[in-house]
Amino acid sequence: MKSITALFLLFCFLVPSALAQLRFGFYGRSCPRAESIVANVVANRFRRDRSITAALLRMQFHDCFVRGCDASLLIDPRPGRPSEKSTGPNASVRGYEVIDEIKRQLEIACPGIVSCADIVALATRDAIKLAGGPSFLIKTGRRDGLRSNPADVNLPGPTIPVSAAIQAFALKGMTVDDMVTLIGGGHSVGVIHCSLFQDRLNDPAMDRSLNAQLRNTCRAPNDPSVFLDQRTPFVVDNSIYGEMQRQRGVMRIDQNLALDGATRGIVSSFAQNNPLFRQRFAQAMEKMGTIGVLTGRAGEIRRNCRVFNNGR
Repeated sequence: MKSITALFLLFCFLVPSALAQLRFGFYGRSCPRAESIVANVVANRFRRDRSITAALLRMQFHDCFVRGCDASLLIDPRPGRPSEKSTGPNASVRGYEVIDEIKRQLEIACPGIVSCADIVALATRDAIKLAGGPSFLIKTGRRDGLRSNPADVNLPGPTIPVSAAIQAFALKGMTVDDMVTLIGGGHSVGVIHCSLFQDRLNDPAMDRSLNAQLRNTCRAPNDPSVFLDQRTPFVVDNSIYGEMQRQRGVMRIDQNLALDGATRGIVSSFAQNNPLFRQRFAQAMEKMGTIGVLTGRAGEIRRNCRVFNNGR
């Protein structure tokens, strides 16, 4: 009898944990219009500004790789209380106003129900589809974190060696294939400032025509920016992998993926097969969206994505 009682108690403790995982249709009853509200706001912004896909991709990556996908990046710094947003790597992250508008509409439709962390994940997914990328379902049920500290920010930079990138992604439970997929897919849209790729301009192996073009652009004042993918800069597709193979990777990490023995085979496969890239990119994005998530009673559901509910 004692053993049965012990098993029953153990079951009672385990069940809430099992039930508190991410799942498809999490808001089906509590906020049935949640995903359509997100999709409509993102679509309206995309019609005016196709670069929002790159912005949201970067936002989700920068959030998930620091303490997990908990929307800690969205917290505004305050006097005497800096946040992740205060750090150099996050200084150029943008798109926060899109998240704010989604949250505003959701708080009218179903107050206190949809987390900012889920909004980021859903908005990024929808922006990828609008930019010609794959369409995929994601599980929801994330909750928002209660900490946003600049000291936690340790993101891979544009000149990181491939071996270090592999290690950084492995620490988040991501494979080498995931790493190549996410870096290439993320860089298939968006721009980079000239100050961040000066090392590539001095690489004699870089495609001569691209090098001349970039040097000409970078002579302008105020640190101009260039497209990471010179062929299809607003489309989430496999073209950047072909660019890598032709020594036309703008960022050092992009180019090195095509040269390193641990990753060049993956780059080659994606360069030749866009359907394969689309499939793997969808899978890798779903996987990244589960890094360190808070569920159940952990964290909170913020009323304002920029501020903790207790006003800290």
